[in-house]
Amino acid sequence: MEFSHVSVLLGETIEQLNIRPDGIYVDGTLGGGGHAFEVCKRLSEKGRFIGIDQDADAIRAAGERLSRFGERVTIVRSNYCNMRQELQKLGIDRVDGILLDLGVSSYQLDSRERGFTYREDAPLDMRMDQRQTRTAREIVNTYSEQELFRVIRDYGEDKFAKNIAKHVVAARERKPIETTGELVEIIKGAIPAKVRMSGGHPAKRTFQALRIELNGELTVLKDSLDDMIDLLKPGGRICVITFHSLEDRMVKSIFKTNENPCTCPSNFPVCVCGNKPKGRLAVKKPIVPGEEELYKNKRSKSAKLRVFERIENES
Repeated sequence: MEFSHVSVLLGETIEQLNIRPDGIYVDGTLGGGGHAFEVCKRLSEKGRFIGIDQDADAIRAAGERLSRFGERVTIVRSNYCNMRQELQKLGIDRVDGILLDLGVSSYQLDSRERGFTYREDAPLDMRMDQRQTRTAREIVNTYSEQELFRVIRDYGEDKFAKNIAKHVVAARERKPIETTGELVEIIKGAIPAKVRMSGGHPAKRTFQALRIELNGELTVLKDSLDDMIDLLKPGGRICVITFHSLEDRMVKSIFKTNENPCTCPSNFPVCVCGNKPKGRLAVKKPIVPGEEELYKNKRSKSAKLRVFERIENES
């Protein structure tokens, strides 16, 4: 299957990156290279682009797509949480822009054997990096009922999390749960029929929760954003595209803290904590897809782009 992915908020992201032709840019979620191609098109011979992704299929597809740009492009198979170390290996300390597109690619969703989708029956996998040994099957079959409840409640925000966890544990006592199809049927049985008739696919939230838990998505994001802001040169920007409220709230919070890190009580006349702002929100509200993009790509519906710009003051 060809690696295909429609890049969400493409024009808006490229505009917000404020690309300098001689600059250094990093895409921490390279995917099929859609955003990357537009960045590279705007770079001069002196410019440099580094693409990072965990997925071997993404690395292959992006490598082919970006081959025309020659030595300007470096592609690394890694998690974006290792960005600083990977850049240091390349002799790079600071960059002009960073991009994260946190969505699951269309290729991953549509590749039945990857086990991300609840619309087809496939082995319970969901690994972003297939070098990882643990799969979603292990979580579903070994987590306690309380642990499953926590994952589905916190990462899926599903109000039926407790009942879903209970049904999963009861089902696996009869036989191990091996496929996405089996899990979907168990989830359907845990949700009232009236509710199943509206509000999207009943398994959507649980599948999201399992994927986030397995790949450590929120932990990686939380542990990486501050460091990525530190990697930016003054005037450099980081653009983050999120696809669900958990990610968006985290990005919003971390960006705001970096814009206003003062921890002094509000009644203090002057700041004494010494925390200095690292930058500013380049756009006050998240940028969302327009009507045309929503019409062409329904998967863009929940996308939000937030942008943070480093400022000169680095003390």
